Amino acid sequence: MVEKITAYRFECLDETLSQLNREDCAIIAGGTDVMVLHKSRRGVPPKILKPIVFINHLSELKQVYQHHKDLHIGACCTYSELLENPLIPFALKNAIKTIAAPAIRNRGTLGGNICNASPAGDMLPLLYVYNAKLLLRSVNGDRMVAISDFIQGPRRVQRFHNEIVTEIIQPFVLEDSHVVFEKVGNRNADAIAKVSFAGFIRISKDRIDDIRFAFGAVVPTMVRSIDIEKKLVGKTIPLADADIAAIVAARLHMLGWSPVNARS
Repeated sequence: MVEKITAYRFECLDETLSQLNREDCAIIAGGTDVMVLHKSRRGVPPKILKPIVFINHLSELKQVYQHHKDLHIGACCTYSELLENPLIPFALKNAIKTIAAPAIRNRGTLGGNICNASPAGDMLPLLYVYNAKLLLRSVNGDRMVAISDFIQGPRRVQRFHNEIVTEIIQPFVLEDSHVVFEKVGNRNADAIAKVSFAGFIRISKDRIDDIRFAFGAVVPTMVRSIDIEKKLVGKTIPLADADIAAIVAARLHMLGWSPVNARS
């Protein structure tokens, strides 16, 4: 006998939030992570113990706009929609192109990638170096949280059951900043990252004014060291060999790697 699943699909965000305040529900946007998480043996429907709330159709969660030069991205924007949006930076689009196959990009959402909180999440290193913030909304109002505080471990996030992540906010960056993203996997796309890297740098007259870097898929959360980044600010480009060696050694120490292990 097939078990019944209670599911809700409201026409506006306020109704959805009211339901979440009344009942602890599983939230489904694209569902590409949720369905895998709850998968059963072949031929058996996924077993989700909580009632389901669908949110991927809510127009309030699919807006992309600029406010005070910051970029606001609706949590339910799919990857395909972001690829087509002229406001999305090239670095984010470059990362999106490495995510799964087109069918998944047509369903998967940026908010879902964040809330899944996988160490191998392709978008996360970039959002960390952008110092992204998340806007969460409930019947009690809005609150803002840095993405580095929101993600606490694999599939563990700082979200109350009656809240929804509504927007990802990318603070304004100067036009002379450079951002890169690299991912190592079995294939260029449609593969889980073995390691991913995002870097951000702003240089003025060969002097580093700002620098940030983050690694994914190496420990339970993204790896970023503000202390190491501060040591590089003020250095001139190209970096001296001694500076590079010191930074690499500090990074390996953070990851728990020895130079011998790093070479093997």
